[in-house]
Amino acid sequence: MTAHFSKLSSMITSLRGFGAGHGLERAFAQPEIQYNDPKGVQVLTRGPVHEAFAETVTFNPEPGILVPRAPRAIIEEVPPDQRPEGINVAWIPGYWAWDDERSDFLWISGTWRDVPPGRQWVPGYWGQSGQQYQWTSGFWADAALSDTEYLPEPPESVEIGPSSAAPAANQDWMPGTWVWQQNRYSWRPGYWAAGRADWVWVPAHYIWAPRGYVFTDGYWDHTMERRGVLFAPVYFDQEVYSRPNYSYSPSFAINISVISEQLFVRPRYQHYYFGDYYDRRYQDTGFFASFSFHSSRQGYEPIYSHRRWQHRGDRDWARRDSDNFNRRRDSADARPPRTLQAQRERSLRTPRLGDDRTEIASLFDRQTKRTDSPIRYQKVDNAERAQLGQRGRGIQEARNERQNLESKAQPIVARKASKSVEPVRGKLPRPVIVARPQDRAVAGRSPPRVQRVPALNPKVEPKARQIDRKPVVTREQPQIDKRDNKSPPSRGQAGPSQAEAKRNPRTENPKRESKGESREDSKDGKKPKKGP
Repeated sequence: MTAHFSKLSSMITSLRGFGAGHGLERAFAQPEIQYNDPKGVQVLTRGPVHEAFAETVTFNPEPGILVPRAPRAIIEEVPPDQRPEGINVAWIPGYWAWDDERSDFLWISGTWRDVPPGRQWVPGYWGQSGQQYQWTSGFWADAALSDTEYLPEPPESVEIGPSSAAPAANQDWMPGTWVWQQNRYSWRPGYWAAGRADWVWVPAHYIWAPRGYVFTDGYWDHTMERRGVLFAPVYFDQEVYSRPNYSYSPSFAINISVISEQLFVRPRYQHYYFGDYYDRRYQDTGFFASFSFHSSRQGYEPIYSHRRWQHRGDRDWARRDSDNFNRRRDSADARPPRTLQAQRERSLRTPRLGDDRTEIASLFDRQTKRTDSPIRYQKVDNAERAQLGQRGRGIQEARNERQNLESKAQPIVARKASKSVEPVRGKLPRPVIVARPQDRAVAGRSPPRVQRVPALNPKVEPKARQIDRKPVVTREQPQIDKRDNKSPPSRGQAGPSQAEAKRNPRTENPKRESKGESREDSKDGKKPKKGP
C-alpha cells in the first residue's frame, strides 16, 4: 500500500498525465478555443452520465445490456487539484461504458460528488455472461444497511400518474411501487408531496442484478447544480491507455446548466445521457427524451420532475422544453457538438457562442473561478490527491465483491402465489463512498425529512410482467455518422435489438402535462400504447 501511495504521489508530481505528455499545459495557459485533442484521445461533449451522479428510476427494470467484448482494464485515475467544498464531497472514480456507435468502450470520467445524505455507493460492474459481457448497474443504498435482499422479479407496474389535481401549487407527484412484504408483493400507491427548492426526491425503485432484484427506498438528493462536478467522457485509443504506468486526470467539466435541458434516459442501460441524441434513429435504440420518459409508463424522471416543479408558475415552460427538443430533432445544425474539438470549431465560426456559460464542456479550472456557481472550491494537495486516487482500487474491490456475491447462485424466481418465496440475503461490499452522519452536516445543507408514504394496498392484484426479459445484445453493424467525420476510426453502428425496437419511444410528439392531468393522457386526448 505504501509503495502504491508513493507511486501515486510521483504520478501526480509528473501528472499533467494528460498534461506535459499530452499538451494540456498549453490548453490551460491559452484561451480554451486553442485546445486540440492529443493524439489517440478524444474529449467528448456527449455520452453517458456517471451513474453515481444521476440515478435513473425505471418502473419495470430489466437485465443489463450484453456486449460482444470484454471491458478494458480500469484506467488509473487521479482527481483534479481542486474540489467542491463540503464534508460529504467524495471522489468517485470512472469506469468503462459501451458505445454502440463505435462498438467500443468509452471512459466515463470520475466525478466529484456531494454524497446524498444517508446513502452509500454500491458500484456497478461488467460481468461475463456466456461468451458476452453484461452490465449490472450501481445504486445509492441506505448507509445504515450492511446487507441486501435479492428479490423475485417485481410484478408489472400499475403506476399511471395522478387521477386528480395537486392539492397545493407546491406539490409534486411521487410514483407508486411494489413492496415485498410477507413473502409477496403489495402495491404502495403514488402520492402528492411538497417539493423542495434545493432537493430532488428520488423515489423507491428496483435495480436488476444477476441474482435477483434489489429494492432501494426513496431518498433526497441534491439538485444537479449542487451535486458536484461532472467531467467529460473520453475516448482513448488502446495504445494510449495501455502504456506502462499510464494515468489520467480529467480536465474538462460539463456545464450542468446547459445539459439539464439536453438529458436523455436509456432505461435498459440504466444511464442518463447528455448531448446530441436527437436523431430519430436513437428512438429505436432505447433512448427517451427526458420529458418523454417522465410522461411514459416506463419510469419516473426525478431531474425533469424537479425542473418542472421549479417552473410551476410558468404555464409555457413544458411547451418550450418540448419545442426545443423538436427543433434539435428536426435540424442537425441546431444540435450540440459531439466532441470538444467540434465545439471549438463551432466557437471559431460563431464567436458569440464562445462563452463557456453556453458551452457543454469547458476547462475545469475556469469553472472553479465562476462567481455565479452555487459551488465553492478548495485546493487539494498532492498527498490528498494520492489518497483519493487510491479509491479507484477500493471501488474496484467493491465491484469484485459484489460480482462474486451475485454470481454465486441462480436468480430468485417467483413461484405460484400459494408457495412461499424466500429472498436471498447477501452482504453489501464494504462501503468506500458513504455519507457522514447527519449531525455532522453543514448547517443549512441538511435535507428535509424523508417523505411519508401511503399504506400498502392489498387489493391491487400483482400481475406477471408482459415484456421480453431477454437482455439486449448489441451487435457490430458498420455505419458511419457522416455528420461527425472527425471522430477516431469507428468500428460501426450497433443497430436496434428486437427487444428495444419494440419499444420505439415516442419522442416526436411529447405529451404536455398540467396540474391534475393524468400522465396517461396525451395531448390529443388519446391514450398512448402501453409500453413494456
